[in-house]
Amino acid sequence: MHDARLENLLGAAALAINDVMLADVHGAGAVSGSSAAALVTLMESPGISVTDLGKRVRLTQSAAVRMVDSLAAAGLVGRSPGPGRLVSVNLTPSGRDTADRILAARARSLAELVSALDDAEREAMTSLLAKLLARLYAEIGDSNVLCRLCDRAGCTRSAVCPVGQAERDRKA
Repeated sequence: MHDARLENLLGAAALAINDVMLADVHGAGAVSGSSAAALVTLMESPGISVTDLGKRVRLTQSAAVRMVDSLAAAGLVGRSPGPGRLVSVNLTPSGRDTADRILAARARSLAELVSALDDAEREAMTSLLAKLLARLYAEIGDSNVLCRLCDRAGCTRSAVCPVGQAERDRKA
């Protein structure tokens, strides 16, 4: 059954949540959304190449190079030679602190939004979002892209990550 109202509500909520979250993330790190995602990604995957980092935050190679140049100029990342012609990217101590502040700001803004829900609604929403995320994984096909601004430890502390599970299921 086609439900235009549900689709419109979901679309409006997704955009508004993204706007609120990214405004708080930007305020915490004074970096763009892509740069914030890059810093968080480097917490989970230190030493990845500029190319891989760009793919994970959905930037072209040239845009990824410019982003890394900007982050390096700000003292948030450092580069080192990788295998062959690859360049590895790592967080500096300042970059790690910034990534921590970004995740904390993200958590605060999202916690504030879900505070409008009672316990039963939170449980229902958790289940529904897990199902939607598994479906999104089927479309996107890359957990590193889908979870580029996630607090991965927070997602798996008390449950199985639905995106990680969808990825494992696909590979099985």
